[in-house]
Amino acid sequence: MPKGRFGTVITCIDGRVQEPVAEWLRRRYYLDYVDTITTPGADSALVEGSAGLAEHLKGSAQMSVRHHGSIVLAIVGHHDCGANQLSGEEHVTQIAKAMQVVRSWKLPVPVIGLWVGESGQVEEVGL
Repeated sequence: MPKGRFGTVITCIDGRVQEPVAEWLRRRYYLDYVDTITTPGADSALVEGSAGLAEHLKGSAQMSVRHHGSIVLAIVGHHDCGANQLSGEEHVTQIAKAMQVVRSWKLPVPVIGLWVGESGQVEEVGL
């Protein structure tokens, strides 16, 4: 297993959210590295996407947890998402549903939800 503390994030491809989320996770969980799994509108993709896409995301998450010993997995939604054009409240609901999907994978890590607002602020949401 590699040295260092890892976390995993399933997030949108939008580059505006990746650094704020990685920094938030590093501070909150004392991480050295954040494995980033991306797909357009990740919160929507986990809830409403194809079974094939969900399996791909699951396989990537399993690799991160098993190979890097990731200690947390975050699901991210964000303001102004081109692939998932919902209100903030609708995103938060979708993030909570996506967390349930990911928890059903039975990975041995906590699953958290994160919302990235208009000015790049990261907030923990969900169950």
